[in-house]
Amino acid sequence: MTHHSPSGQPTVRMWTGVVRTEDRDRYADYVERTGMSAYRATPGNLGAWLLTRDLGDGRTEITTLSRWENLAVIAAFAGDDIERAVFYPEDDEFLIERDERVRHYRQA
Repeated sequence: MTHHSPSGQPTVRMWTGVVRTEDRDRYADYVERTGMSAYRATPGNLGAWLLTRDLGDGRTEITTLSRWENLAVIAAFAGDDIERAVFYPEDDEFLIERDERVRHYRQA
């Protein structure tokens, strides 16, 4: 699906995955060094945050949130299909569940 966002319309990008709670801190460090660092280095990125939520059953939800000037600048990070999640080589070692697609929200 192609999205069009008016120039200057801030957009929030959100992705969620799940890891074993015992791997939470190592995976959070890994995501900070890879995806979060890449978000922040991309022109048009207005900030990026990594959130964790222990589910109480040995699993921890990992959510990344990033804020962008508009949808057009997200393509510099994500490629032409901006809704496809971007993964890194060691993600498979950690993730036991993952969203293959990201969600984009216009900031009101």
